[in-house]
Order: sequence, then structure tokens, then C-alpha cells
Amino acid sequence: MQDPPSPASAVPHFFRRHEAAAYVQAAYGFPCSRQWLAKLAVIGGGPVFHKAGRTPIYAPADLDAWALARIGAPQRSTSDRPSARAEG
Repeated sequence: MQDPPSPASAVPHFFRRHEAAAYVQAAYGFPCSRQWLAKLAVIGGGPVFHKAGRTPIYAPADLDAWALARIGAPQRSTSDRPSARAEG
């Protein structure tokens, strides 16, 4: 008979803002800082975040979706026109 999963394994993991920035930079290779994420939280365009009291926290899946959406289509030249996906 198997033991039921421990409560700790069912708890989702969230990153604080500085951890989220480090995660995006390490996983996707483009610059990301806690200050930039803070600015995007105010003006929009950043990853989805939650609040734990006053502290913004980020789910890894939300960071992944945001980072992948920021990466454009492949280009062969700087003069290539953006794809229709990027324009719309």
C-alpha cells in the first residue's frame, strides 16, 4: 500500500521578484531584473503575479509563458520584417 502524498509535495512553489528575475535570466538567457519586473507590474506587459500580503510572487509556469511570448520568430537579418504573429 502506498502512502498518501505529503502536504509539502502538493504546495505550489512561487518565486519572489528577485528570484523570478534570476529564473528568467538563467532559463531563457535574456536580461531580466527585479526592478524591470517591478516597473512592468505598474505599467503592464509583465508576467502574471500574485500577492502574498504586500509581497508579489510569481509562479514558474507564468514566468515561462511570459518569457516564451517575448521571444520573437527566427530572423536571418536585422532587415527581416516581423511575422504577422508579431504585428497583430
